[in-house]
Amino acid sequence: MNQLVLWLPAISLISALLTHLLGDVLGRSVVKISIVGAAAVLALSACLLGFSLLGGDPHLHMIGASWGGLLFDPLSALMALMIAGVSFLVRVYSIRYMAEEPGYVRFFVLLDVMTACLLIMIAAGDLVTLIISWHLIGLLLYFLLGHDTRSHPAYRYGFWSLMICRLGDLPLVMAALLLFHNYDSWWLPEIFEKIAAAPDALTFLDLPVVEVAGGLVALSAFARSAQFLLHTWLPYAMEGPTPVSALMHAGIVNAGGILINRFAPVYVHTDGVLHWVFVVGLFTAIIGSVLMLSQNDVKKSLGYSTMGQMGFMVMECGVGAFSLAIFHLIAHGLFKGTMFLSAGGVIGEARHDDGVPKEDLYTFIVERRSPAYKQPWLIMAVTTLAVPIFVLFLSHWVIAPDLFQKQGAVVLLFFGWVTGAQLLFSTYHMGVQNPWRLVGLIIVSFVIVVIGYTLISHTLDRFLYPNPEFVVQLYRAASIDILSFSVLVSITALVIVVGWLRVYYQHRHRRDENRSSGSLWLNFYALISREFYINDFYAGLYRSLLSLSSRLNILLRWG
Repeated sequence: MNQLVLWLPAISLISALLTHLLGDVLGRSVVKISIVGAAAVLALSACLLGFSLLGGDPHLHMIGASWGGLLFDPLSALMALMIAGVSFLVRVYSIRYMAEEPGYVRFFVLLDVMTACLLIMIAAGDLVTLIISWHLIGLLLYFLLGHDTRSHPAYRYGFWSLMICRLGDLPLVMAALLLFHNYDSWWLPEIFEKIAAAPDALTFLDLPVVEVAGGLVALSAFARSAQFLLHTWLPYAMEGPTPVSALMHAGIVNAGGILINRFAPVYVHTDGVLHWVFVVGLFTAIIGSVLMLSQNDVKKSLGYSTMGQMGFMVMECGVGAFSLAIFHLIAHGLFKGTMFLSAGGVIGEARHDDGVPKEDLYTFIVERRSPAYKQPWLIMAVTTLAVPIFVLFLSHWVIAPDLFQKQGAVVLLFFGWVTGAQLLFSTYHMGVQNPWRLVGLIIVSFVIVVIGYTLISHTLDRFLYPNPEFVVQLYRAASIDILSFSVLVSITALVIVVGWLRVYYQHRHRRDENRSSGSLWLNFYALISREFYINDFYAGLYRSLLSLSSRLNILLRWG
């Protein structure tokens, strides 16, 4: 049964070949071959996951002697189903969406090949196969984004994404060469076994192998998952066809979380790598969420939203919650892929009728007006701060009482607390006449979401990493000394509590905003509307390099 992992990419490649060869004979109806192939891959991947859930042991299928093989394990089985499912939906959607586009058949061929490369990437059993599939995914993404050769923006930003992907390939290649040099093998299971046997091995300049390799793998994940300063390609890649924007959430833009999970046996022996992974993810989550709010283009706003979510995904890896990152990328991939596919329909319907009832929620969000009546600010503030943290701690204590001994879990609980508090504050800010009914509904929804998330995340944790000691080692690798952690948590919690109380009090007793405050917010909005001038910096750097090359050509008489 576990040999199905070999058939998954094979079926996609066969489908691509048949679609290409029979295109002239069958015309546009040839894309039915691609649909049938995608359905077959989806069915086989479901069988593969079922076999893994029933206790199928991980197995490496070696095709070549020294490299070239696919690995059947819980991670590859789970991700195969997710990729196959999104890929199938994108194909069905593209039948009509791409019907009037030139290169109709070519588009489905590219989808088939991309699906095959994604399936190979998530199941790669050796470093060479991983690098080849990783590289091809970036290359195929360029062709898919620039499918409409008449669109100059699509071509430009497709090339932009290609360059960032190529930049991200280099650290992965360097990590592979470093691991092969020190362990004399391309096979990942063998390398991981040797690392576990000798985790303190040193390499060039007496640098620790696992620290350097883990850092290089993380850099490659940053580029592919659009982390800050390497993120500029993602929101502008939305110029490509909408089906491609949806397909990007099936293991392309969220491939960073998959890659870090694949190298989890490396990160359990690292010391400081996961700390800066957390910092990069946190900063990306904040920047992406802020930039999302300033966009007036739906797809670009969704692109920055994806950037923020990829930051959360990387941040979860940084605190040691590797399986939670997989859960996050699956849930977000399905959710955001659906949003991209339905974005056009939503825009079309909104042009005729927004469909929003003229109630308190509408007057607050759309008309920016709040009723005059306000609830007691102190009661609402205490409710906002106390209820989310009570729900979070109670649900986790019931399911996993030892969770609070892990620093990473405490950090995630903190972010859940802030999110729940923001949701309740928004209810108070609306100023509805009877907010307690709405607050009650929000709390019930929050409880259901938290309990569902907790159950799924802990179940997924046991499925992906059945060895409890390994999970403890991951959290330990992401931890800092207990005194520093306690001080940071206490200070941060105190600042948050005081900040919320101040916000509530000022909102209840606020007067007209003074000019300095209005000017400050205006300047901040100008800053985020220009996307922190990062794109301007890259454009200026690009022009400077072109100018320098022109001067060198003249100086050296090359042209």
